[in-house]
Amino acid sequence: MASKADSDAPGRVSGAEPGQPNQASPSGKYVTSSVAGAAKILVVGPLGVGKTTLIGTVSEIKPLFTEAVMTRAGARVDTGGDRAKTTTTVALDFGRMTLDGDLVLYLFGTPGQQRFLPAWRDLAKGALGALALVDTRDLSASFDALGNLEDLDLPFAVAVNVFPGSPQHHEDDLRTALDLLPHTPLVACDARDARSSVRALIALVSHLINAATETS
Repeated sequence: MASKADSDAPGRVSGAEPGQPNQASPSGKYVTSSVAGAAKILVVGPLGVGKTTLIGTVSEIKPLFTEAVMTRAGARVDTGGDRAKTTTTVALDFGRMTLDGDLVLYLFGTPGQQRFLPAWRDLAKGALGALALVDTRDLSASFDALGNLEDLDLPFAVAVNVFPGSPQHHEDDLRTALDLLPHTPLVACDARDARSSVRALIALVSHLINAATETS
């Protein structure tokens, strides 16, 4: 698994130089003429795993968040440890990131609670793949999201979001616990760090490209 990056600072990024500003699009509104393709990518995972943070960290445009104060139903969900979670995504998070100047990723963050499953199944329409965030402090919380991706037959990569004090596990043990296929990418990331988060998304894109090449 990839190691966690040192910096905690979020930033606007491009794939060629993760963590650096996207100089080709100063306004942040439009993609550049060099862009040759686009991909819709889901960012999924349980409540409080870091989906909103990751999208906000890597987005080169002002991200769209649809967070609301948690209701009683949401408040009963244990977010674990030091996470004082008071809001939750109720529709979607949205951001945009450019890789290598020619591929744009449109990132759609899904609600974390299983009761919002119909909403994020709709978000999955047209998506090429998904980045599934997990937290080693409660791996079982990720089972629903991973099962939903399998039901949708949507290719995905798994990124372990490293929180302070998170238990460390061997990659083989994590793969067994999450019931991952051998070819499914499994990486570590810090959703607060641009370079680390971009590496996780690159792992997903590489997986999607390899899968497409094998089937062509």
